[in-house]
Amino acid sequence: MNKRILIIDDDEDILDILHVVFKNDGFNVVISNTGEAANQIHLINPDLILLDVRIEGSAKRGDEICAEIKAQSAFKNLPVVLVSAETDLAMLANGCGADFYIKKPFDIYDLLIQVKKRLA
Repeated sequence: MNKRILIIDDDEDILDILHVVFKNDGFNVVISNTGEAANQIHLINPDLILLDVRIEGSAKRGDEICAEIKAQSAFKNLPVVLVSAETDLAMLANGCGADFYIKKPFDIYDLLIQVKKRLA
C-alpha cells in the first residue's frame, strides 16, 4: 500500500508542484489549501503531514495545528513537517513538536528525500 501524505499550504502553486512530485514518486497525496483538513486526520489517515506555518484564511497557524495533532495520543507519532519561510522556523518546529522542518524556498528533491527518510 502506498504511503499517504497530507499537504496543507495556502499557496496553490506549491500544492500543485508537491502533488505532482509526490504522486509521481508513488505516494498517495491529499492536498488542502486550508487548515481545516487537520480536523479530518482520522478520516484522511495520513502517514506524514507537510504543513505550512502561515495559512491564509485559516483560524490557526500551522504550528498551532501541529501542537494539537501531537497532543492527541492517536497521532503523537504521526510525522509532521513544517514547511515555511518563517525566520524562527526551528524554534516554531521545536515548540510544536514537529518532527522536522524545511525552509522555503526549498529544493524539491531534498524535500522528497527527507520525506522518504521519515517514512522508511
